[in-house]
Amino acid sequence: MKAADAYLVITNLPDRGSAAKLAHELVEKRLAACINILSPCRSVYRWKGKTEDAEEFPMLIKTTGDRYAELEAAIRSGHPYELPEIIAVRLTGGLPAYLDWVDSETRPA
Repeated sequence: MKAADAYLVITNLPDRGSAAKLAHELVEKRLAACINILSPCRSVYRWKGKTEDAEEFPMLIKTTGDRYAELEAAIRSGHPYELPEIIAVRLTGGLPAYLDWVDSETRPA
């Protein structure tokens, strides 16, 4: 697989439990090959006219371009936020064997 066909998708969840639940669902549906749930961070942002300050758990999701639309839909349906952060970054490089693994693990069964 070419690096340009692989994506790193970033989202944040409000607690470790909801992050783990979503991660398991995405991997089991083969929409992601691997998801890292990171340590909590502080997010400061404006929402509906107010400055908010919240603890969140970032998630780094590895997938392919072919699976991105379905992954995004699954994140939106399984996410507790009204407007979840979903940022997709197309990869420009990576270990070829790892990218091949991402590709094989995200192919529909």
